Amino acid sequence: MSIHVALHHRTSYQYERPVGHGAHVVRLRPAPHCRSNVLSYSLKVGPMEHFINWQQDPQANYLARLMFPEPTDRLDIEVNLVVEMSVQNPFDFFLEPQAETYPFAYDPEQGHELAPFLKVGKPEPLLEGLIARFKGKTARTIDFLVELNSHLQGAIDYRIRMEPGVQTPEETLKLASGSCRDSAWLLVTLLRHLGLASRFVSGYLIQLKADVKSLDGPSGAEVDFTDLHAWTEVYLPGAGWIGLDPTSGLLAGEGHLPLACSPDPSSAAPVTGAVEKCESTIEHEMSVTRIYESPRTTLPYREEQWQEILKTGRKIDSDLNAMDVRLTMGGEPTFISMDDFDGAEWNTAAVGPTKRIISGELIKRLRAKFAPGGLLFYGQGKWYPGEPLPRWSLACYWRKDGQAIWEDDSLIADESRDYQYDATHAKRFGIALAGALGADPKWLQPAHEDALYYMWREKRLPDNVDPLKSNLKDKLERDRLLRLFDQGLGEVVGYALPLERRDTAQGLRWTSGPWFLRDETLYLLPGDSPMGFRLPLDSLPWVKESEYPWHVPEDPTRNLAPFPQGPSRMLAFQRREWEKATAVRLARFDREGENAALDKPWEKKPAPQESASWITRSALCIEPRDGRLHIFLPPVKNTEDFLDLVATIERTAQSLEMPVILEGTAPDYDPRINVVKVTPDPGVIEVNLQPAASWDELVFNTSTLYEEAHLCRLATEKFMIDGRHCGTGGGNHIIIGGETPSDSPLLRRPDLLRSMITFWNHHPSLSYLFSGLFVGPTSQAPRIDGARNDSIHELEIAFKTLEMQGTPLPWQVDRAFRNLLIDPTGNTHRAEFCIDKLYSPDSATGRLGLLEMRNFEMPPHHQMSLAQHLVLRALVARFWREPYTKPLVRWDSEIHDRWMLPHFIWQDFRDVLSDLREQGYWIEDDWFAPHLEFRFPRIGEFNQRGVEVEMRHAIEPWHVLGEE
Repeated sequence: MSIHVALHHRTSYQYERPVGHGAHVVRLRPAPHCRSNVLSYSLKVGPMEHFINWQQDPQANYLARLMFPEPTDRLDIEVNLVVEMSVQNPFDFFLEPQAETYPFAYDPEQGHELAPFLKVGKPEPLLEGLIARFKGKTARTIDFLVELNSHLQGAIDYRIRMEPGVQTPEETLKLASGSCRDSAWLLVTLLRHLGLASRFVSGYLIQLKADVKSLDGPSGAEVDFTDLHAWTEVYLPGAGWIGLDPTSGLLAGEGHLPLACSPDPSSAAPVTGAVEKCESTIEHEMSVTRIYESPRTTLPYREEQWQEILKTGRKIDSDLNAMDVRLTMGGEPTFISMDDFDGAEWNTAAVGPTKRIISGELIKRLRAKFAPGGLLFYGQGKWYPGEPLPRWSLACYWRKDGQAIWEDDSLIADESRDYQYDATHAKRFGIALAGALGADPKWLQPAHEDALYYMWREKRLPDNVDPLKSNLKDKLERDRLLRLFDQGLGEVVGYALPLERRDTAQGLRWTSGPWFLRDETLYLLPGDSPMGFRLPLDSLPWVKESEYPWHVPEDPTRNLAPFPQGPSRMLAFQRREWEKATAVRLARFDREGENAALDKPWEKKPAPQESASWITRSALCIEPRDGRLHIFLPPVKNTEDFLDLVATIERTAQSLEMPVILEGTAPDYDPRINVVKVTPDPGVIEVNLQPAASWDELVFNTSTLYEEAHLCRLATEKFMIDGRHCGTGGGNHIIIGGETPSDSPLLRRPDLLRSMITFWNHHPSLSYLFSGLFVGPTSQAPRIDGARNDSIHELEIAFKTLEMQGTPLPWQVDRAFRNLLIDPTGNTHRAEFCIDKLYSPDSATGRLGLLEMRNFEMPPHHQMSLAQHLVLRALVARFWREPYTKPLVRWDSEIHDRWMLPHFIWQDFRDVLSDLREQGYWIEDDWFAPHLEFRFPRIGEFNQRGVEVEMRHAIEPWHVLGEE
């Protein structure tokens, strides 16, 4: 990756009359040891009548010696050069063994050659004190020089000084300020007194505006900038001359272009010479212009390119709306920490010490951007084999109609704060909440750890092990025992309120009742999870399996009426007031003799062997944990009940002035509710981004997520051990569907999925240009023809069954492809086209009308991600207008041979874009040059006998080995 910049430097001297000129020496050509590649250089001098001789001085600097035969009233010197700005590592060198530690001595031969650069005078008091500070130190040479350079940068304030000449080191130290040349000469003098050969350098400094602003300090120049500058070079055996810039405190990099290096500043001046005595004025002009930028991930597009991408996206959006496609697109981008590239949690482990903290900060930032008034919910996520506990899941729910679910941000407890809440506060909150819900508070009961179990566990410990200092192999068991014995087994863990919303004579109302436990005490199951997951529900009175009140998620395809208008909290309050008024009326009716109206069957004690179907079998739990109050929500029948319960909890928290954290059972899928989730995955944080119904909404969602993740110090890229740029290691799966399952274009038009499968079969570049490094039959998203030889034949049969169907039925597409879109083990989730949530017969969450495209790796920039979405949206529009029904191609071994090479992938992808352009969607090839550079980094190029050869990394399919 490189940027070519053109530097323009012009200096003009205007005299009051024509004057004679002596010989002038111009030192404005990059020195031979300039590390940046100078592609072109020109020096123009006016007047035209002059003689120029190029030469090199004793330090090998390039000099242009000018002679002017005639008097002139003007002297113009103009430099134009083009330089390649490629990132350089200033520490890319080795030292001789004897020079690795300071102090060291030059060998006699080097000492003789470096004598001019070691010459010093008697130091004055301030300089002598500075020398004494560093002279006695012993340290690694590089560390010593970095410390010295940084010290001067902090001690000397930079100021622009127009006066000619250079301050003495003593003057610079006394003023504690100076120009770049003053700081450079101070460092030269200091290094020489410390026994290190050094020289003064004048040159150009080019500073380009950073693509991404730094989170850790100044981001550098706000605009591209260049100027004459001065710094220092020190000679290190084995490394040669190394540049140190005391103005910035950095080592010299690709932006430092040395022009002249000299033992003394006077022989490094850009222009020297004499003229007759006269009045004169000087004009100075410098500029730097980018003339070429190779595609890069930090700034993939020029502004005009990006505006064209946005314009094309809106054009596709217009066509999708005109054709009534009803397309939505979400995603599952992944991030890693920018501060810890080596930690297990950011490479292989799903959970770790910092991932949960950073995720908590991210979900709060996303709530502020996407859903002010949204509900933060801390629940449990996936539980994989071999993991001791389910993973956590942080979610934010909000209503699509814009009404608030949770209004007061101050009532959301801060996870980093200890509020000193204990069981007393939990009981107080439980009683107040039960009253606010209209349930009977007397059924609120304390929960305890099972003392007998832990006494048994203690007795099973080795005789020479202290339970408080146990060194058991299982860390979770050690921590659990230590925590329990520390707090005491008899302490109250929290309070449980049996809770269920029932249809009563008063209408729908929250009810609570007894649990009739055998020992009349609530003992939790052993474990580390919140108490709501450890309730002894199997100890409740027996009920026939046919009468058990199973929680059955509602059908996601049902038609739902809009929520009543108004914030959930206000509606819950109005509903509760209505329930109270109804209760008063029924109580009056009861006094007239109708006692059955107020009967509470859920409080009835069952007889022996009687099936107790009326018992409340779910509970809301209030648990103080780490000084914070956690409210565990039970499963509820529908979203309305969930919102009512949450609103009542908020009102209770407000009345008691007690911030809380909500956790437990998340609400079922509801198309009237949006949700964004942050969850852990091996090596990454995964964000389940809410679906967007339009291109502009998708742009906002994606760019906002990248920005907020960056502010949480999350990165979208990492580097391999050889320095190669790569992704996070996680995916950026794209989710295609509709606002509701019934709106899904994939269910309304089963041929859409067929078209996509066929087109991907014809164009393998769609599988590999955007994929991660792990491809092949055992990867996370194998191609359908990448593992099984008979898959193409079976696909052709599936396509024919779709053709034979008449009116599209929602389950047709699932039945046709469920056993084909799988990996070699039969896993439907690990497939390039994942239809787990399309219309699965297994569960309600599997019938959402969603297609997950899993072959997309996390791109390092949000604009690159949106460019991928743009192609998918264009393809959906193209296939909706005209189904793609061409015969399938049997690639055989070519799929892991020819299609592993970047040349063929790029040519094939250009064919894809050409096809879209024929359909009216003008998507340029250049828009995907950054993807090509990221997926297939350039190694280099060479020219042999007129043939240019470019070398890039290719793809290598990975196969899981037997021992894995």
